[in-house]
Amino acid sequence: MNIAKLKRRKRLSVIFLAFIAISISGFLILTASRDSLIYFYSPTELLEIKDVNNKVIRIGGLVKEESIISIGSSKIEFIVEDGKNYLTVNYFGILPDLFREGQGVICEGKLDKNGVFLADKILAKHDENYMPPEVADALRDNGNWKGEE
Repeated sequence: MNIAKLKRRKRLSVIFLAFIAISISGFLILTASRDSLIYFYSPTELLEIKDVNNKVIRIGGLVKEESIISIGSSKIEFIVEDGKNYLTVNYFGILPDLFREGQGVICEGKLDKNGVFLADKILAKHDENYMPPEVADALRDNGNWKGEE
C-alpha cells in the first residue's frame, strides 16, 4: 500500500473512534441528567398529565386575587391559576418580597395525592415588565396574556 492510503485510513479510523467516544459520552451525560430535569406545567397541563405524583416539577401562572391565606408565621396557602384551571399551593417558608396577588409566579415542588401542590421554592415576578417565559406562553395559549407581544 502506498503511504497516502495508510495516512488516510489512519485519519478515518481516528475520526470514527472520536465520533464513537463523543456519542457514548453524550449518551451517558443525558442518561445521568434525566433524573435531575425539572419540568414546567401550567395548572391546565398538570390536570391533563398523569404520573406526576412525588416528582419534582414546576408550575406557573398568576396568583389568584384574594386567595393568599397565612397559616401561622411562615405557612402560606394560595391558588395559582392560568385562566382555565387553578391549583392550590402550600408553601412553608418566607415568600419573596415581590410575591402578591395577580402577579406571575413559578412554584417548584411536588403534587400530593390530594391534588395540592407542596412548594419547596417560590419564584416571583422580577419587575414590572418581566414574566417568566413559560408563564407568558401558557397565558398566551389560554388567551389571558395582558402584556406586549
